[in-house]
Amino acid sequence: MTRDERHIIMSDGTPTLRFLDPGTMQVSRRLTVTLNGQPLALINELEYVHGEILANIWQTSLIARIDPQSGRVKGLIDVNALWIKAGTAGSSDAVPNGIAYDRQANRLYVTGKNWPYLFEIALPAGR
Repeated sequence: MTRDERHIIMSDGTPTLRFLDPGTMQVSRRLTVTLNGQPLALINELEYVHGEILANIWQTSLIARIDPQSGRVKGLIDVNALWIKAGTAGSSDAVPNGIAYDRQANRLYVTGKNWPYLFEIALPAGR
C-alpha cells in the first residue's frame, strides 16, 4: 500500500490497483496496470514518488513506474545488480521486495527479502 494526495492505493498481486478513500476505506476507483498493452500481474510493494506509483514485480528484479491516471507502465527500473551485490541472486526466497521513499530527503531505497543491505537509488535530476 501507498498513498497519493487523496487516496490510499492498494495492490493484491493482480493487475488491478484499488484507490481507497482514507476516511471510509471504500474503493473509489480501480486501475488496471498494463505493460506494452498487456495486464501486468504480480505487482506489490507500492510507493508513490513524484506523481508515479512504483511497484515491485514479484519474483523479478524489476520495479514498474506506473502512471496513476492511465495504469500504463512508463518505464522499468532493474535492480538486478543490487540483487547480485546483496549476495542473494538466484534464491527464490531472497528476491527484491522493498521500496521506500524518504520524501523530506528525496531519497529512494530498495531492499529484498533476507537481504543484508538497504540500497539508495539516485532519482533523476530535477525530481
